[in-house]
Amino acid sequence: MAFPHRPDAPELPDFSMLKRLARDQLIYLLEQLPGKKDLFIEADLMSPLDRIANVSILKQHEVDKLYKVESKPAVSSSEQLCFLVRPRIKNMRYIANLVNADKLAGRTRKYKVIFSPQKFYACEMVLEEEGIYGDVSCDEWAFSLLPLDVDLLSMELPEFFRDYFLEGDQRWINTVAQALHLLSTLYGPFPNCYGIGRCAKMSYELWRKLEDEEDGETKGRRPEIGHIFLLDRGSVDFGPEVTSSDKSLKVLLNAEDKVFNEIRNEHFSNVFGFLSQKARNLQAQYDRRRGMDIKQMKNFVSQELKGLKQEHRLLSLHIGACESIMKKKTKQDFQELIKTEHALLEGFNIRESTSYIEEHIDRQVSPIESLRLMCLLSITENGLIPKDYRSLKTQYLQSYGPEHLLTFSNLRRAGLLTEQAPGDTLTAVESKVSKLVTDKAAGKITDAFSSLAKRSNFRAISKKLNLIPRVDGEYDLKVPRDMAYVFSGAYVPLSCRIIEQVLERRSWQGLDEVVRLLNCSELAFTDMTREDKASSESLRLILVVFLGGCTFSEISALRFLGREKGYRFIFLTTAVTNSARLMEAMSEVKA
Repeated sequence: MAFPHRPDAPELPDFSMLKRLARDQLIYLLEQLPGKKDLFIEADLMSPLDRIANVSILKQHEVDKLYKVESKPAVSSSEQLCFLVRPRIKNMRYIANLVNADKLAGRTRKYKVIFSPQKFYACEMVLEEEGIYGDVSCDEWAFSLLPLDVDLLSMELPEFFRDYFLEGDQRWINTVAQALHLLSTLYGPFPNCYGIGRCAKMSYELWRKLEDEEDGETKGRRPEIGHIFLLDRGSVDFGPEVTSSDKSLKVLLNAEDKVFNEIRNEHFSNVFGFLSQKARNLQAQYDRRRGMDIKQMKNFVSQELKGLKQEHRLLSLHIGACESIMKKKTKQDFQELIKTEHALLEGFNIRESTSYIEEHIDRQVSPIESLRLMCLLSITENGLIPKDYRSLKTQYLQSYGPEHLLTFSNLRRAGLLTEQAPGDTLTAVESKVSKLVTDKAAGKITDAFSSLAKRSNFRAISKKLNLIPRVDGEYDLKVPRDMAYVFSGAYVPLSCRIIEQVLERRSWQGLDEVVRLLNCSELAFTDMTREDKASSESLRLILVVFLGGCTFSEISALRFLGREKGYRFIFLTTAVTNSARLMEAMSEVKA
């Protein structure tokens, strides 16, 4: 549903300025190579670029042909080549191969490399090693804020999660700080700032340093956005099964799609009924043509027909997408999966859930899905008991292949799939009891004691913040009562509950135990230095920054909270993600 905001809810800032700034900067960089030129674009920059400057705009600025940067070098006849790429080593090798091939052929051309969102020293070093540093000119396109929707900005950095949280690579912190600085310059200052996590603290400190260096830009201005949260995380392509043809169709899903705008925050169980009613209403509007005189028909055709046809096209696509999802949702496997997830969250039937995961692995349902379930078990139980960890790991490697071994190492380092230390699981009582019973019985008792021996941080946090609501009877998904509706009433996203609690308190006060359980005692901060300048309207406009990615579930949950409390949320994320993408980021086996 497009949650109707209360009449007193603040207006959202106009983010179209960010697109204009990015477009103007790109055009300026392209014009530094006057005359006709071919543009080589990295694949994951193509979609963002299309939202900023489409092909016709590029053509206006003498871009002749477009090529994708891929393993097979493209053959260009242009005398000027421009490369729009991410600062990645493999891209530097690609450019070097092309330039060196020209040198061998005795051909002289002009080359320009535009790094987005920033240039890294390591990339320049590779160009120097390859002997082409003097042959190319390098520039930065500081494009790090892409408006995906009226309230959603993405930095389009899917690698941020792996780079920082697995590799400990801090190079993107500067990009985040620069993005916050730009937002502050355009829409700031931000009077109240809250953050939690090491990455959040580092980004905040660097951003404040940039603010201090350019002190005065936002001085005396009334804030538009009253609160900013920085949180560590620890387009849709519709296929032939949706479009009812043999072709796929790319669709931008945002508030401009009137049908999507009305269903995007709905629980899925309500969507099909809504779309069916919408189709009936649309048919009724078409049927009005019957009995019209010539003048009425003329008005209908000139004023309404085009809009009805557009709505009909969008409705057909969304009904097709809905049917495709329903086929998966109604399968027995899906229902069992949801049941297992709910059991793991609540800490019930851990043995049965572990058996389900084993069966999932043995049937080779999906390597990513199996990993996700193992990680959920590990997080909710504070790590797996050694026996289970070894057993599940062995079964997984036998089922999906030994090449996944490094993935387990990555997940362990990131704290997503860990093994409990022996001291955490063995107790004195268990040791004595095991001497009195048979080995087989001792094994069962070990399992029972081990689940009690180490108290789960997740369960303690869950209880403290009421993440798993207690409901009498059925949870009414048509009239949601809290943010848990995004997970069928089973769970409130932790990040969303933390934001709700901090907003109520205007600080971390009273949340000391939660912060401790999150291992962030030294990493939770509050800055309320400029609140006196903020209007009551701006204090109800909140920017939430997700470092490492955010999910659409979290976005929908916070939109619901905004409707209930009279807030408007704006989201800035390093990338929109989901559990499968997080697992893929950790995986050493690329699909």
